[in-house]
Amino acid sequence: MALGKVDAGSDRPVFQQIADQLREEITRGRLGAGERLPSEAGLMEHYGVARMTIRQALQVLKSEGLVVAEHGRGVFVRPRPVARRLGSDRFDRRHRQAGDAAFVADAKAAGQTYTVDNLRITREKPSETIAELLGVDRRRKNVVVRRRRYLLDGHPVELAASYIPVEIAAGTKIEEPDTGPGGIYARMEEQGFTFGPFHEDIRARMPRPDEVTELLMAPGVPVLDLVRVARDVEGRPLEVCETVMAADSFVLSYDLPAS
Repeated sequence: MALGKVDAGSDRPVFQQIADQLREEITRGRLGAGERLPSEAGLMEHYGVARMTIRQALQVLKSEGLVVAEHGRGVFVRPRPVARRLGSDRFDRRHRQAGDAAFVADAKAAGQTYTVDNLRITREKPSETIAELLGVDRRRKNVVVRRRRYLLDGHPVELAASYIPVEIAAGTKIEEPDTGPGGIYARMEEQGFTFGPFHEDIRARMPRPDEVTELLMAPGVPVLDLVRVARDVEGRPLEVCETVMAADSFVLSYDLPAS
């Protein structure tokens, strides 16, 4: 790793210049995941600055989720798996026919190993938003909710909650922990439903405290909040899925037609 020098005549504060140089080393891969940054003493000597300046620079990188400090050991590049979410491809029927749900298809395409934990299946009264999207009565326990956490290579990256009308899910494997090959969409197709276009809305926001805990997120890292509505070819809502993704763990990859 070859660090440069700071420009004392620049309008940009010295600690920001140091953070810029360290960030570039990380983003260009010259400092890889899990690698230790130079010590505070080493950085002080290289840049000729006080310890507080170095600590300010490191705090910038911590707030961006790029590094983590380990007491008594130093500061390390924060390892995070990156999932490639195949936007226009992930719900293709061929994945379900191969026995893969959407997240599994994404993980396989990226050559990663996925696991699911914290699975909870309940019958609940829907929120006003979910009730409106599904076209159900929010005063009744008329939706089956499947909550789960997805991990890539052992790292939690995504929280998801699927809301399915009870009349569709009742008595099927959708209410069981193991939904079988192809996931809940394959089970719906077995009931005779034919899917129309899926619709997704995505927005960025800062995570709630419980999401920070479940996704083991570093300070300053936002989440991608996605709401997907699956409908049949006649427009009937079959499922609403709320997904919260650690933004530093995903690349959203799309092929869009030019015409």
